[in-house]
Amino acid sequence: MYVPPLSPASGTGRFWRTSAKIIRCVRYGCTNRPFYHVVVMERRKNQHQPVIEQVGTFDPMPNIYNERLVSFNFERIRYWLGKGAHLSTPAAELLGIAGFLPIHPRTYMTAWRNRQRAVENKTLEAEAATS
Repeated sequence: MYVPPLSPASGTGRFWRTSAKIIRCVRYGCTNRPFYHVVVMERRKNQHQPVIEQVGTFDPMPNIYNERLVSFNFERIRYWLGKGAHLSTPAAELLGIAGFLPIHPRTYMTAWRNRQRAVENKTLEAEAATS
């Protein structure tokens, strides 16, 4: 019995294999308590659409030891990057901090701004203490 191939509109036919993929963060969790899955999905899809594969997690809220927990499946990330998947900026930042990629320039800028803010806070506290 002949079964025709699926149409591109079905999302599982020939289009799915050749369409652009992206590794991005998808937000889960509750209000004021975010939790992110690092996933591979089609580039044009909304974050609430079905994903191809989950390759990591990220918990941005510090735990009792002031740590933000991240886990990655580096083998699968390497596989998808080899297949031509793109990286979103937040995912590239996380992979840079994890040591998988070079550190993203936005990470340097964020650290620089945090240091400037700390210096400003110290000067304001010193002025308040002398007044």
